[in-house]
Amino acid sequence: MTRLKDKVAVITGAGSGIGRAAAELMAAQGALVVAADYDGAAAEETARLVEAAGRHALPVTVDVTDEHSLEELFATAVREFGTLDVLCNHVGGTDPRRDLDLLRMDFEEFDRAVARNVRSTLIGSRLALPHLIRAGGGSIINTASVAALVGDVTQTAYGAVKAAVVSITKSIAVQYGPQRVRCNAIAPGAVLTPALRDNLPQPVIDSLLAVNALPYLGAPEDIAHTMVFLASDESRYLTGQLLVVDGGMTTQSPAAPGRRAMLPS
Repeated sequence: MTRLKDKVAVITGAGSGIGRAAAELMAAQGALVVAADYDGAAAEETARLVEAAGRHALPVTVDVTDEHSLEELFATAVREFGTLDVLCNHVGGTDPRRDLDLLRMDFEEFDRAVARNVRSTLIGSRLALPHLIRAGGGSIINTASVAALVGDVTQTAYGAVKAAVVSITKSIAVQYGPQRVRCNAIAPGAVLTPALRDNLPQPVIDSLLAVNALPYLGAPEDIAHTMVFLASDESRYLTGQLLVVDGGMTTQSPAAPGRRAMLPS
C-alpha cells in the first residue's frame, strides 16, 4: 500500500497502544517512521514489529517535556531521512490517581499535565514546522480527547489540557496554512488499548459500552486509521478540525440507553 509512500513521519508515544498502531499502519502505507517514546525499549519493540512486516522504522528515546530531547528527536529524524512530512503529537495523559475533582486535584499533577500535553505539543510543533515548510507542506496531527468536549466528575486537568490541544491545533492551522501545513486533532473516545483491556473491570467496560452508540469499544487501530488519513494527501483540504472518533459516545442523548431498553424487541 502506498498512501504514504516515502513520507517521513515522526510519532511520539509510539511505544504502545494507539501510537504503536499508528507506526505500524503508517509504515504499512509506505511511510518512513520515526517511532519515539520515553520508554526506549518500547520504541525499539515498535520498530522491530514494523521491520518484521518488511518496512522501516527508526526507534528514538524522547522525553517530550524536555525541549533539548525534542530537538534531538527532530535532528535525528532529518539526519536519517533528509526531510519531515508528518508529525503526530501523541504523548499525553494524566495520572488518574492525582487528577481528581477540582477540590481534591493535585496541582503538581496539573503542572505535569500541562508539560506532557500542552507544552510538548507547542514545542514539538514549533520544532517540526521549519522542516515541514521546507518540504513544501505537511501534516501535524494532535491527539486530543472527548474529555475536551464534556465535563466529568474527575480528571479535571485532563479535560483542560486536551481542550488546550484543540485550541493549539486551530491556531497552527490558521498561522501556517499559507505554507501548506495542515494541522488537525483527533478526539478518541473509549479505546481498549492492551493495558486498559488487561486492567479494566468488566463493569467499567459495560458502563462505557452503555454510553456508546455503537455496540463495541474502540481499538488502537481505529484511531490509527484516522491518523493515516490525516497524514495522507486524501485529507489535503482538511485543516483546523477536530475529528471525534468515539463510537458515538458524545453524539447520543444521555437518556438514549435507557429509552432504548424500553423499546419493544
